[in-house]
Amino acid sequence: MQQQYTTMLRIGEVCRRTGLSKSQIHRLIGDSAFPSAVKLSRRATAWVERDVEIWIQDRIMRSHRNSSE
Repeated sequence: MQQQYTTMLRIGEVCRRTGLSKSQIHRLIGDSAFPSAVKLSRRATAWVERDVEIWIQDRIMRSHRNSSE
């Protein structure tokens, strides 16, 4: 049985992958439109890579769907 690892992304990497600023990401989280971060410690949070990738793919699919209408 092969072990799978969950990759966690810190805010800088989430910004880089999405093209959004920190404030935009936090605003979307507040609107329940972006995955919430996971608390790693008292001062550290990160996002599950798979959650961020699913969000990005959803945005791409929505964009393609809207451009074909």
